[in-house]
Amino acid sequence: MSRSSLGRIIITTKKAPAAIGPYNQAVQVDNTVYVSGQIGFIPETMEIVTGGVESETKQALTNMGHILQAANCSFNNVVKTTVLLADINDFTKVNEIYKEFFTSNYPARAAYQAAALPRGARVEIEAVAVVGDIKTTN
Repeated sequence: MSRSSLGRIIITTKKAPAAIGPYNQAVQVDNTVYVSGQIGFIPETMEIVTGGVESETKQALTNMGHILQAANCSFNNVVKTTVLLADINDFTKVNEIYKEFFTSNYPARAAYQAAALPRGARVEIEAVAVVGDIKTTN
């Protein structure tokens, strides 16, 4: 039985924070892009933005948008996200910012409270996107 090989593309952009460990900003295999969890790092300083969970969510999703763009995608291409919260009580605040980036064709999603997030972050968001022209049907 022969197995077909798949190409792996490492997605990186200087417009988003560099990885702080042994991982990539995103990896694409076939038409699927796996975006690593993004926290509210300011790319130039690698410090978490000030202003609380809303500011962190906005920065994390801005960073994700740059990574998606580097993969020739947009938020419309995202089919699944996972949201990690330091405090599940911030869920509503995060949703308000989330809706500014995901404006229609919402992806599937899970949200969890985590015991701790990197560098004391209040929120971390990861995503799975599909490259190509997506047509939504109900």
